[in-house]
Amino acid sequence: MKKTVQVPKEIFENCPSCNNILLKKELLDNYKICPKCGYMFRLTAYERIQLIADEGSFKEFAKNYKSVNILGFPEYDSKIKESEEKTKLNEACVCGICAINGIKTVLCVLDFNFMGGSMGSVVGEKVTLSFEKAKKMRLPIVIVSASGGARMQEGIISLMQMAKTSAACAEFKKTNLPYISVLTDPTTGGVTASFAMLGDIIVAETKALIGFAGPRVIEQTIKQKLPEGFQSAEFLLEHGFVDIVVQRKEMKNVLYNLLKLCLNNKNLIKTKKKKL
Repeated sequence: MKKTVQVPKEIFENCPSCNNILLKKELLDNYKICPKCGYMFRLTAYERIQLIADEGSFKEFAKNYKSVNILGFPEYDSKIKESEEKTKLNEACVCGICAINGIKTVLCVLDFNFMGGSMGSVVGEKVTLSFEKAKKMRLPIVIVSASGGARMQEGIISLMQMAKTSAACAEFKKTNLPYISVLTDPTTGGVTASFAMLGDIIVAETKALIGFAGPRVIEQTIKQKLPEGFQSAEFLLEHGFVDIVVQRKEMKNVLYNLLKLCLNNKNLIKTKKKKL
């Protein structure tokens, strides 16, 4: 009888795309991109921060904010607890102040591992607080989205965060400082329909799924087959919904160059608004 070999999860990772067994250290050194087939594993919030922020520069705020089951939704408390244990986070959003190649910036990152990166009252509050802090401190802001959309367990309270974050974004834009929105896999639902698509510059990570409703729902609604690659970052770039598609390895340098360009040309953001 053939014995089944157990792969130690602490040392190895199985690629879901090519099914190759990878050394975790090799995978981490390669920005969690499979060296065999190029499959991109999803990053946690802190891995994303490590990728973007200068080493040791990230100073987190609003860390202890936690969701409350205000509607008494069944099993919501247990799902929050499960996500807390899984991710070691209090919520699906991490925000703070950092430096990106020396440029002081407010950085806000959503984590898909915490209840699908869904936007409830706390995520909405932390995104709003990030805009307010950036406005008060006269700093640019970068928000990295990874979300399945609004959090159904919070009902209308969750949907209200779309208006709340959009209003905070509009107030921040009065400063004419840059807001760069980074869309990663996946960015969907109410997050796409609010702050994620309001950036002065919208950056998408390669191969990211970006949209509002899922492809299956759209096909069932319009009774048509969607084009190949529909809702991919590359498809959206071709159709003018994002400004640039960036490889994960190049993300920090691209963000730095965009921030530097906007900050050195203070009328750039104002000019773009006039054209729109």
